[in-house]
Amino acid sequence: MGPMPFSRRQRIPPTDDWEQLQLLTTSAEQRTYELIRPVVLFGQSPAERARETGAPQRTLYRQVARFATDGMVSLFAPQVERHQRLPLAIREAIRELKVEHPALNTYEITTICWVRFGHRPSSQTVKRVLAEAPLPRRTTRRYPPYHQIVDPAERRLAIIRLHSEGWNKQSIAAYLEVHRDTVHATLKRWIEEGVAGLENKSTAPRTNVRKTTLETIRTVKALQENPELGAFRIHAALRQLGIHLSPRTCGRILARNRKLYGLTGPTRTPREPKPMPFKASRRHQYWTVDLRYLDHQLDEGNIYCISILENYSRAILASGVFPTQDLTAYLMVLFAAIRQHGVPEALVSDSGGVFRAKQALRIYDALGITKLKIDRRQAWQSYIETNFNVQRRMADWDFARATTWGELLATHDQWVVNFNYQSHWAHQQREDGRRSPAEVLSWVAGQVVPVEQLHRIFYRTRFGRTLDKLGYVRFRHWRIYGEQGLATEPAAVWLYGETLTIEFADEALSQYRVRYQPGRRQLREVDKPQLVETPFRLPQLPLWELIDQDTASTTVRTSFSATPTIFSAPSLLLTGGLRSTDTLPAE
Repeated sequence: MGPMPFSRRQRIPPTDDWEQLQLLTTSAEQRTYELIRPVVLFGQSPAERARETGAPQRTLYRQVARFATDGMVSLFAPQVERHQRLPLAIREAIRELKVEHPALNTYEITTICWVRFGHRPSSQTVKRVLAEAPLPRRTTRRYPPYHQIVDPAERRLAIIRLHSEGWNKQSIAAYLEVHRDTVHATLKRWIEEGVAGLENKSTAPRTNVRKTTLETIRTVKALQENPELGAFRIHAALRQLGIHLSPRTCGRILARNRKLYGLTGPTRTPREPKPMPFKASRRHQYWTVDLRYLDHQLDEGNIYCISILENYSRAILASGVFPTQDLTAYLMVLFAAIRQHGVPEALVSDSGGVFRAKQALRIYDALGITKLKIDRRQAWQSYIETNFNVQRRMADWDFARATTWGELLATHDQWVVNFNYQSHWAHQQREDGRRSPAEVLSWVAGQVVPVEQLHRIFYRTRFGRTLDKLGYVRFRHWRIYGEQGLATEPAAVWLYGETLTIEFADEALSQYRVRYQPGRRQLREVDKPQLVETPFRLPQLPLWELIDQDTASTTVRTSFSATPTIFSAPSLLLTGGLRSTDTLPAE
């Protein structure tokens, strides 16, 4: 074999000029060597060499020191491995995991490595380790399948140990051949109970605490004696008592009670809903008034309920039970509602005469109330009609059981309270959480009218007087008895038609029938006294009873219920009975 061919190089004269040397060097290592050669071979100082070449002095010192230590190797950059090799323990653990449970994916393996060794290799590294050599066949298992482990504590302990190593629930369930719910329940018991959760627990049936207790069922049965109450009204009544059951649960209890005890349910006729013409978009936009004849009679005769409803909140603003349906009774309810809640924008009623009387129309005009009425024979347009249906379901059963006026009035007052405070179906979808009419109405009032101005507006029907020391008022040259227990107190005299009523603080004290002289300015007769037992009466018993030849056996009582703005005292009860009194014409 002949000699290797020799390539001729261009002959260049030697030089020490650094600029020329830089042009002749072909690599970074050669350039570094030429930079430090005068310092290493001839002892030139690095500072002087730095001035000649323009290189940093500190760099020359460092490179000379490295050359003195490592020799020619220091001229070359250190070789860095492109991939850092995993420790042998982690590499073996990756292969063992794949052999033990082949369903483990690379992400689960990296998580287990991070939990066991504190190092999370990348998915590419795991794949490369698994591809380096074929995996051995599995011959043993760390844990047998879950149901093959005899000791229950050891079963659950196997799940906990695998989870502590970083295995997820799905992999644990597949490896131990058990359902994922079992794995989840075991881990939950371990978190809540610790070691005590490893042992088996009693499988005896346990009775959970339920809201539907025997006491609750008994309460529902007591309310269900009124057959007109449905599931929602029972739900609202129980909520008022502090028992919170859903309407569906109440419906199931009602159905079960009807089946066990043979109780009857409410009678309902399904109807198609229609758009309401007087639907309010704000408070006190519309008030609705109407009177209802109660299908119940006492010895005194017919009974009528007059109520005023606020359309937006469905709250009963004022309500009264009266033996007559005259204008005086209506104006008393209207006066109380306006005094306590302000003036509405509009008042809705049917075509009843008391609502369209001249005196009532004059009051509407003075207060700026727009009078509206529903279409003829279209009672569904009145919100108060729906309210009377609720009253029929909630209170008519109790009205029928009342044998005296006192019981009747107490039932009416309780209905006003329950209706305003119980949940109303119309408010179930409100986002602010207000469910009862009282909560929706809250403190909001209409246009407030000073009491003095209100008295001036009602002056043709309502007259202010002061009771004397014997409880009498002077009215149109007559001295008429009110209540001796309110001596020197201000009272009001309501006069319309042939009825004269004396009241104090919205409570009727007495009522009389009057007859007029020609011209209807002065009173000719005042008779048939109907006196009311009130909390203002004197504690001393009367010495004799007043006997009126025309009404010797008459005992009439009236009730007036009104809800104040804050709904704290929603009813004022007026009871009555014939007592010692006198009606004397002025001398």
